Amino acid sequence: MRRLGRYLIEALEAADVRHVFGIPGVHNLEIYRGLEGASLRHITGRHEQGLGFMADGYARLSGRPGVCFTISGPGVSNIATALGQAYGDSVPVLVISSQNRRGEAGSGRGFLHELPDQRALASTVTAASFAIGEPGELPEALARAFALFASGRPRPVYIEIPLDVLAADAGALPLPEFGAAPPRADPAALADAAALLRAARRPVLLAGGGAVRAAAPLRQLAERLGAPLVMTSNGRGILPPGHPLAVAASPSLEPIRSLIAAADVVLAVGTEIGPTDYDMYSVSEFPSPAMLIRIDIDAQQLMRNAAPRIGLCADAAQALRALLEHDLGAPALRGAQGTGAVAAARARQQASAALSPLMRRHVSLLELIRETLPGAVMVGDSTQLVYAGNLGFAAAAPGSWFNSATGYGTLGYALPASTGAGLAAPERPIVCLVGDGGLQFSLGELAVLREVNAWTAIIVWNNHGYGEIRSSMIAAGIRPQGVDVEPPDCAMLAAAYGCAHRLIESSQALRGALEEFAGRRQVLLLEIAARAFE
Repeated sequence: MRRLGRYLIEALEAADVRHVFGIPGVHNLEIYRGLEGASLRHITGRHEQGLGFMADGYARLSGRPGVCFTISGPGVSNIATALGQAYGDSVPVLVISSQNRRGEAGSGRGFLHELPDQRALASTVTAASFAIGEPGELPEALARAFALFASGRPRPVYIEIPLDVLAADAGALPLPEFGAAPPRADPAALADAAALLRAARRPVLLAGGGAVRAAAPLRQLAERLGAPLVMTSNGRGILPPGHPLAVAASPSLEPIRSLIAAADVVLAVGTEIGPTDYDMYSVSEFPSPAMLIRIDIDAQQLMRNAAPRIGLCADAAQALRALLEHDLGAPALRGAQGTGAVAAARARQQASAALSPLMRRHVSLLELIRETLPGAVMVGDSTQLVYAGNLGFAAAAPGSWFNSATGYGTLGYALPASTGAGLAAPERPIVCLVGDGGLQFSLGELAVLREVNAWTAIIVWNNHGYGEIRSSMIAAGIRPQGVDVEPPDCAMLAAAYGCAHRLIESSQALRGALEEFAGRRQVLLLEIAARAFE
C-alpha cells in the first residue's frame, strides 16, 4: 500500500527538495517510513528550534525552500521561534508536522502532544497554514505552499497531517503541479519609473534582502545611473567592497539618512524600509523620500512604512531588467570622480566616523575574516560583532552576510543556520559568529556539524555573558542584573564534540587560525577573548 507518508516524500522529490531537517518521533513515524529509498538527505537536529534555523540558513543560500519534519505538540511549539525569524526576514521554510488523529486533536481529553489549536499556534508565524483532513487535500496544500515560495513573498508555510491520515492509502493520488511564476512589473508603471530615473540628477538606490538574487541587474542599474547603492544588512554584498557606488552602512545612521534625503529620486528594491534597518540607531523615524519608487514582490509591503510615488509589484530581477531596457539617459560617469561616487565615498567615510571606536575595531575584525577567507559565508547571531557589522561591514558577495540581529531578533540562530548554509554551499567555508550567551541557546546543534562533514569556523565572541544587554543597562542607568552568565569551557566543549579549539587574543592569532582553517575542511571553534579587543 502506498501510504500518504510515502506520497509526501514523492511530492517533495517532485518539487526538487534535496534536504530535509527533522527529528523522528512516535507521531511522525509514517513520514519516516516514506523516506526509505528516497533521494532526500535527512539531517537530524537536536531540537526543533535548531531544525528551523538550519532550514532558514539552507534556504537563504540555496534559493530552495528549507523543509522540516516535526512531531505534533512540542515539535510545533519548539519550532515556532525559528519560524518567527524566517517570517520576519522573508525566508521560505516549510514545516510539515503530524497531528493527533481525527477526532482527538483539540478535544481536551489529554492525548499525547495535544494542543488546543495547533494550527492556530503555527499560523501566527507563517504566511499560510493547512490542516489536512483527507489524503486528497495534501496535493493542493503542497502546490499552494510552493506557489507562495515561487511567486510571492517567501515566508514560512505550515502543513499538519493527522496520524491516521498519514497512514491512509494514497492510492493513485497524482503528484502536485508545481511551476508558479512571480508577478511581472506593469509596463506603464515601468515607463513612468524610467522617466523619473532618466530626469534624476541625484538618484540613490536602496537594496534589501529581497534584492540579493537580483544583484547583477541592480549593479548594472547603479552604474548606468551613477547612483549610490545603500545596502541594508540583508542586502550586503550586492555591490562588492571597493566599488565606488557601494554604501554598506545602515540607513539608520545619520550620514546615510542625509545621503538619502539629498536624493531627488530614490529607488528602493526588496526592502521593507522597516525600523530594525532604518530606525535602529536613530532617535527619529526614518523620513519617507518625497520621490520614491519601490519594487517589491509583496503588493501590501509596497505601501508599508513609506508610500511610493510609483510602486512596482514584481520580482526584483525581472523589474530591474525591464527598467534597463528603457532609455535612462546617457551612461553616467562610472569612475571614482562621478558625482554619485563622490557622494557614496563621503557617506561611507562619515558613517564610519559615526561609529564608536569599539565598533570600528569590531568591523576591522570582520574585514580581517573577509580578506583571509575569500568566498566565505558569514552567518551571525545577535552579538556585538554582528551588531557592529550590520552598521558598517561590507560583505564580499550577495548572500554572504546574514544574521538574526534584525527583524525578529532571536538568539541561538547562528550555529544551526551555519549548518544549513554549509549544506547548501559545501564548497564554501562557513563562518559562524556567535556570542558565548547565544551559543548556549542551541549548543546541542554542535553535534550536527560533525555528522554532516561541515567546513565551519565557529567564532565565539566571549564577553562572559550578555555583553550588549549589560552595556544597554548601564547606558539606561540600570545596575546590571542577570547579564553575567558564565560561559562553558570552550576548549573542553570543542573536545567533547570532536572539533579543534583555538583561543584568540590578537588579530594576528585570528588571522593565523583562519589560514589554518582555510587549508582543510574541518570544524574549528575559535574563542575570541573580547576583553583583548576592547
